[in-house]
Amino acid sequence: MLVHTQALVRLALVLLSCLLVPSIASSTPFTNNWAVLSRFWFNYRHMANTLAMYRTVKRLGIPDSQIILMLADDVACNPRNPFAGTVYSNADRKTDLYGEKIEVDYKGEEVNVETFLRLLSGRLPDSTPASKRLMTDSRSNIFVYMTGHGGDEFLKFQDNEEISAFDIADAFGGMWSKGRYNEILFMVDTCQANTLYTKFYSPNILATGSSEKDENSYSHHADNDIGVAVTDRYTHHVLTFLETINKTSKVTMQNLFDTFSPQIIHSTPGVRSDLFQRPLSETLLTDFFGGVSEVEFSPSAPPGDGEEAKRTTEGVEEEEVRPPKSSPRRRRRRIASEGEGAQVEGKARGEGYQRTLMVAGGMAALQAGAIWLARGWKV
Repeated sequence: MLVHTQALVRLALVLLSCLLVPSIASSTPFTNNWAVLSRFWFNYRHMANTLAMYRTVKRLGIPDSQIILMLADDVACNPRNPFAGTVYSNADRKTDLYGEKIEVDYKGEEVNVETFLRLLSGRLPDSTPASKRLMTDSRSNIFVYMTGHGGDEFLKFQDNEEISAFDIADAFGGMWSKGRYNEILFMVDTCQANTLYTKFYSPNILATGSSEKDENSYSHHADNDIGVAVTDRYTHHVLTFLETINKTSKVTMQNLFDTFSPQIIHSTPGVRSDLFQRPLSETLLTDFFGGVSEVEFSPSAPPGDGEEAKRTTEGVEEEEVRPPKSSPRRRRRRIASEGEGAQVEGKARGEGYQRTLMVAGGMAALQAGAIWLARGWKV
């Protein structure tokens, strides 16, 4: 069968944040999370993946006011969508993911590799409003979820550029050196997904992906009326598991990872935990996917002392991180000169917010002949 592929990358980025009670098991207190996701029309499922994850973290306590969403395209308003203004991740179409008041911060051409890396580093133009900034600190837990079309150590953006495993690793390294996170959960659903986290070297990063090197990832099922797959197997499995928990659940990352199976996902999911310092059996899912409000006050002032109690924030000592030996394949990106677009101090800085960042990227495949593969669509 002759397959004609036209790459059209669609990228979605969601930043979520909320006040979070630090886990007792944590060696270092954290207060915010980030996540990165991706989506696309014949890659309709990638946008559905992103919005379904967005809906889940909101349900688990992260408010829209602490979410940054980036969508490179809008399949809800695509003329090929028979259900205009809607996006579904299940063929039963019970839940419209697009109808629940989503707030898009970056869209269209704004969504690209440079913008994404600037967002992580905090080196955005001075004119960038606070709502479009990732204002994390050393107590921020970051959930990064990416989904789309990729290959060995890369993910496609807009069909004219790629983000590499080195780019992401160095971005995280810079964030750690500048005290921009406490812990990161990196989750990626794409072909050869596990290769995207092989170059990580910064502390406190937990990574998981849908497929090994030289291995495809697959969609879960299609909606015959929409005419495309509406969700991917790996993401569908994770979201189905997350539907069983609530804001106060004690379910752990290990509980989730124990359910991963090649027989269910049709590819080989992976987990990398050598950089992560906490036991997975003591790391709650809600440490990254949810949030609970917390306000800390210093002890009451002694009698006769007129000073008010002050909110306290426990700092984390910065640790220098050095990248591994350079590689001929390493791509160096200049994000901005030192001091450009300095990070804005504000609502999130030092105030105990949990954050989540989601990025969606991929490329649409237009196929001649049969649309569906026996095992599902390749990512």
